[in-house]
Amino acid sequence: MTETYTIEGGPVELHRSSFDVADFPLPTGREEDWRFTPLDRLRGLLEDQPSGAELSWTTDLPEGVTLTSVGAEDALLRTVPKVFDRVGALALQNSTGAVVVKVAANAELDRPVVLKLHGSGADVVWGHIVLDVGANSRAQIVIEHSGTTRYAGVLSVLVADGAKLTLVGVQGWDRDAVHAQHVNVRLGKDATIASTQVTLGGDLVRFVENVEYTGTGGDAEMAGLYIADAGQHQEHRLFVDHSAPKCRSNVVYKGALQGEGAHTVWVGDVMIRATAEGTDTYEMNRNLVLTDGTRADSVPNLEIETGEILGAGHASTTGRFDDEQLFYLQARGIPEEEARRLVVRGFFAELIHRIGIPDLQERLLTAIEAELGGEPEAAIGAVNQ
Repeated sequence: MTETYTIEGGPVELHRSSFDVADFPLPTGREEDWRFTPLDRLRGLLEDQPSGAELSWTTDLPEGVTLTSVGAEDALLRTVPKVFDRVGALALQNSTGAVVVKVAANAELDRPVVLKLHGSGADVVWGHIVLDVGANSRAQIVIEHSGTTRYAGVLSVLVADGAKLTLVGVQGWDRDAVHAQHVNVRLGKDATIASTQVTLGGDLVRFVENVEYTGTGGDAEMAGLYIADAGQHQEHRLFVDHSAPKCRSNVVYKGALQGEGAHTVWVGDVMIRATAEGTDTYEMNRNLVLTDGTRADSVPNLEIETGEILGAGHASTTGRFDDEQLFYLQARGIPEEEARRLVVRGFFAELIHRIGIPDLQERLLTAIEAELGGEPEAAIGAVNQ
């Protein structure tokens, strides 16, 4: 499948999905989906280099959840969503199977599922995780990344009819790690996902997130929080594919940048197909520039093939502190540096509190305080407690 849109000069390829590495030539950096990415920093993740390196795992699985490893020929792996770039296709090919986390149908978990993945070397690691959330179940799943590695992964998220999933991903890597990830979500009839991706660490982090609907009533809340320090590249790309009627999506991503060479990229694509009458969708990206020498690229795209929708829109802003907010706080005796921290904390508060997992929320707030205080190592330590 290939999606295109038209700009001055002719059509531009937007999305190609496949399992076959051959469908994704080695990028040059001129392609629309690679033009912001520093390809030289993805060393090893664009080449077909099988690797025996692995991440170490720590898990907490409540009753009603199982974790198994399956081989590449397992029938479930033939039903997961296709990927959208070369890194994803290589990860599926070279991981030679997947780790499957299964939430039983009708289960209501008494605590979050927690998967902690830790890297301890510079070797390339390929990985595929499948979250298989059974019909009418209720689950919270947290996936945390730490340590250092060069990790290319695919996370296939299957949310069956009537199920409700809260998904949180935390990228708390050491400063030299590289992480390229696909998160591919498939929602069944009346299924709901609330996904939040938090990116703090790493040298380069590139996330491609996709949502597809297989029945009416699907609801996707996609959120992200990122803070880029000097020299870091953090990139988040989303494609929400509305092909079923009467479904909803809401995308909110917020980022802050500080330090020379900090670079963030957000690309939000929403497709409303002719068959998706009754769609309600909105996407927003906001970036807060804290110092000079940073760069934030923000590109929202919306393509609509039917006029029979409830609503569709997008917004993107990049700017410095709100002077009125700072003046208000300083006028009440709060020093300027502390006032700035309070403004940034408030900027992210909505996204953190929507997670609904108190311990994780507190760790993230502590990490943000450390980041704003110029202590990135302390921030990573706080988030990985």
